[in-house]
Amino acid sequence: MDAKITMSFDANIIDKAKHYAENKGISLSRLTEILLRKATMGGYQDIEDIPVSNWVTTVSEGEAEYITNPRTRKQTKDEYYNRKK
Repeated sequence: MDAKITMSFDANIIDKAKHYAENKGISLSRLTEILLRKATMGGYQDIEDIPVSNWVTTVSEGEAEYITNPRTRKQTKDEYYNRKK
């Protein structure tokens, strides 16, 4: 089950993360979910212990599962034009 949350980050980090996620063909939400999954399931005592290279490799090699909601043609068109504004 998906749940929505609101988070705040440094604007520079957001821009870099968006660019990274776009280059990998995933959403920023999915990228964040992968990092949070690694952090909470790995039994790490400190955030510095999280092997960042492992989750980056996981994302780049496509192990991630993509769950999308089907969109209508109108929704896709509206999304495209809204991004161009």
